[in-house]
Amino acid sequence: MLLAQISDLHIKQPGALAYRRVDTAAGLQRTIARLNALAPRPDAVLVTGDLVDRGSVEEYRHLKALLDTLEIPYWLLIGNHDAREPLRDVFAERPELREGGAFVHYALDLGALRVIALDSMEPGQSAGTLCEARLAWLAKALDDARGKPVIVALHHPPFDCGIGHMDAIRLDARAAQALEALIAQHPNVERVLCGHVHRPMFVRFGGTIASAVPAPAHQVTLDLAPGAPSTFTLEPPAFALHRYDPHGGIVTHHGYVETFDGPYPFYEPSGELID
Repeated sequence: MLLAQISDLHIKQPGALAYRRVDTAAGLQRTIARLNALAPRPDAVLVTGDLVDRGSVEEYRHLKALLDTLEIPYWLLIGNHDAREPLRDVFAERPELREGGAFVHYALDLGALRVIALDSMEPGQSAGTLCEARLAWLAKALDDARGKPVIVALHHPPFDCGIGHMDAIRLDARAAQALEALIAQHPNVERVLCGHVHRPMFVRFGGTIASAVPAPAHQVTLDLAPGAPSTFTLEPPAFALHRYDPHGGIVTHHGYVETFDGPYPFYEPSGELID
């Protein structure tokens, strides 16, 4: 099973730039072209929130038109830049976006993996949370998945990363503690996946690994100095590939959207190492 993860698309209305500089639609187009060209091709793509920038119907229509070129099944999560009802209205053919009632959360099987998609969005806030209703839903979803390898996915990281302005808008501490306690009770959780910070990150969490991914367009500046300003960079866009094998679990690779020189051989046709 090969699961691609992208996050933080920040799609705006056609022709608009994010922060007056970033063409997020072009970034997504390049990412989709790269994913479509992968061999082997991923079995599915998980998009971990901040699908659009302002939560408008027009932005979701633009997003849908872009995603229509993706030749791989995809699944959407909601982030703090998103809005539940406009997302549901535009993606009306996606029943999983409505099955959670007040929240955009759902569970599905991708091959041998059970994926539990959480809604950590709090309207009007950049930081995320998981209320008692969402935690209760997650507890049942985890209980229902006992005996299966599980991925839990949400937008907001449930941990500090050291980038101060992003830690100020992570999943709130109370929700993160409750989430970690639930995860710790279920050793079949292979990974907790998130986005939000536009950077690759890995940390121990609840007896498993929590990880985040870079974005298709702009990245948050890697500045761990106390009081560092809130800035972004145009580092190479990237995505994650989570390869699941029943004998070895999940191994995560990061791939770059851009292409580079190579591949070049290590060995001569005769079998000798090239010197």
